Amino acid sequence: MGDKPRTESVYEARERLPEGVVSQIVDGELYVSPQPRTVHNLAAGELFRELGPFGRKEGPGGWLHLLEPELHLRRDVLVPDIAGWRRERMPEMPDIVGVKLAPDWVCEVLSPSTEALDRGRKMAVYAREDVGHLWFVDPRSQSLEVFRLEGKSWKQLGVYAGNVVVQAEPFEALPLSLAFLWKR
Repeated sequence: MGDKPRTESVYEARERLPEGVVSQIVDGELYVSPQPRTVHNLAAGELFRELGPFGRKEGPGGWLHLLEPELHLRRDVLVPDIAGWRRERMPEMPDIVGVKLAPDWVCEVLSPSTEALDRGRKMAVYAREDVGHLWFVDPRSQSLEVFRLEGKSWKQLGVYAGNVVVQAEPFEALPLSLAFLWKR
């Protein structure tokens, strides 16, 4: 009586996935995608490197950045390409697997397999969690889109393409040449 077979939770299903895939849980659904292509990794890595001065005391400072952190935001488990926290909110990086404190800035490097999720459900979760800024980097179109959260809605601040130099929120203190993102 009442002995229904136990159904596997989405979290258990995620734990059983093989290495070499990126898995996220958004709105109770498990999303699995292959590891990103090399141009995707190159763009994320170069942007992370260029933002380095924001993590040092002698530069503009005030930030902690992580590549591909696992974010545990309520019931959602997201893995952005780069996330950043202002030091006044996260004075030091905890030694944990799932960061529960929502970042202040997120960058998603777009790829064909994840773009719809990044621009749709993940963007909505970032707004719900009050992430202040969101960037989309697209190596295919060689573009950067910059958004700021205003209330619970995203305001697009600019779209930059090609090899331009930008000063984009929240890192406007340091001019960034986009050429480094597209190099191969």
